[in-house]
Amino acid sequence: MSNPFNKTYIITGISRGLGKGIVEGLLANNETVIGIGRSNPFGDSIRFIECDLGNAQAIDAIDFGLLEGDVTLINNAGVIGEIKRISEQQNSDLEHVMQVNVFAPMALTRNLYSKLKGDQTFILVNISSGAANRSIPSWGAYCASKAALNRLTENFYLEEQERNRKVIAYAVSPGVIDTGMQAEIRAASSKDFSERDNFVRMKKEGMLFSSEEAASRLLKLLNVPFSGTVFQDLRSLEP
Repeated sequence: MSNPFNKTYIITGISRGLGKGIVEGLLANNETVIGIGRSNPFGDSIRFIECDLGNAQAIDAIDFGLLEGDVTLINNAGVIGEIKRISEQQNSDLEHVMQVNVFAPMALTRNLYSKLKGDQTFILVNISSGAANRSIPSWGAYCASKAALNRLTENFYLEEQERNRKVIAYAVSPGVIDTGMQAEIRAASSKDFSERDNFVRMKKEGMLFSSEEAASRLLKLLNVPFSGTVFQDLRSLEP
């Protein structure tokens, strides 16, 4: 694959939903893409690195090879965990949710960033959630993970600003997107999840973003000058 713009985009969670939409948008613009995950629907159109993000050792072992020019890492993969009140969970999945939603993105960031030269621009995009800013009953692990991801994203940016490095960082809330995760949410029991009916209503009333629309807004964000604002909500951006 040629790289006429001397840019590389590295994306996790590319097999469906927002991640797949982002890759499709990038390929339409002839960008160079590296996908990370357990499956690859794009064949030879991208370079694929198979990795289970639930496995910390596998993440640390990733070899990105030589990367030149600007590098953008989009940590998109995430899990919602068991939709159930903390007190009623027989076996807490907090560790798994934190591994996929927090530890994996930051381990990938550390691994990749350590390989770049000082004159390369690094753009970090962590896909967050509105759940980072409010507690949603029965989403304890998910809310905690996204709140932690927000703080770590901003910390990384501020720390590298202190070093005068060429770093841009975003923690992006994408809005409510019509993905497999939303199907999981709607399939939850109302007994376990008090806000279930609200998500069912949003689906019926066509209030969900499509993956393609959310991906388009994200790529537009990445193509305008960085304002210095780390936290972004795709719903507030012009389509």
